[in-house]
Amino acid sequence: MITNGAVDRGVHGWIADECGRSTVKNSLAILVRVMEQAVRDGIIDRNPARVSGWQREYKRAEDELDDPRTLALPNWAALERLSHALVARSADHFPGWGQVIVFAACTTARIGEVSGVRAGDIDTHTWTWTVRRQTTPSPGGLADKGTKGKRARRVPLIAEVRDLVLTRLQVTGNDPMARLFTGPRGGRITTAVLRDATHWDEVVAALGYEHLRRHDLHHTGLTWMAEAGVPVHVLRKIAGHGSLTTTQCYLHPDGASIAAAGNALSAHLSGGWSQTGPKLRAV
Repeated sequence: MITNGAVDRGVHGWIADECGRSTVKNSLAILVRVMEQAVRDGIIDRNPARVSGWQREYKRAEDELDDPRTLALPNWAALERLSHALVARSADHFPGWGQVIVFAACTTARIGEVSGVRAGDIDTHTWTWTVRRQTTPSPGGLADKGTKGKRARRVPLIAEVRDLVLTRLQVTGNDPMARLFTGPRGGRITTAVLRDATHWDEVVAALGYEHLRRHDLHHTGLTWMAEAGVPVHVLRKIAGHGSLTTTQCYLHPDGASIAAAGNALSAHLSGGWSQTGPKLRAV
């Protein structure tokens, strides 16, 4: 039942879910050896796990992150459309999937971090969320561990998500260790669970966002904050980036900004330099 197509789709899914290059390589190596034994035993004619080109696909995914702004949703209306569409496509129209989507984008969070947030991490007096953990796959199943970069950070909870947060806090009662977001059966959420439960790939393709991954909600929030004028050193702390260079990728000017820069220079030149500098004169 294992085909070249199945392996190709599996590798593409690993890359889309941001598994490390070594994880992809080692997972394929194990599968190749198992399938090679099946060839020797006469169960299959050829080894379907010997796929090629995945390194190029991984490099393309890395190149996209050089300009993460291109991966972001364009505006709030697009986020709402995505949220509603995912809920409508899910079994029993579970509203929690839409809440996870909106919360992730508005807090610049990764899906694993949204899964790891507890009621006690939320401060409704200052309207901030202290990001302390993330839920990730582990050899024994899902596990909570420290955030990327191993540092807790504070994230603002903007007005657009406060009613959502209050609704979730009411569900958790007075238990500060209760998870703010869970699946329809109370289980922990992962990017793969979200993808499968909402038929993510089909939904985003229908909306015209074929490139969109769950992690791009993180890019969306950071891009919106950068466009709103949040200083880069503040943006870095909110994002939890170890390197300032990573954060600066979100500050790449768009076409309108570049055109505005050109217009500003033209206006400056047509008005001449400052009184202490040289003047432009017609020839």
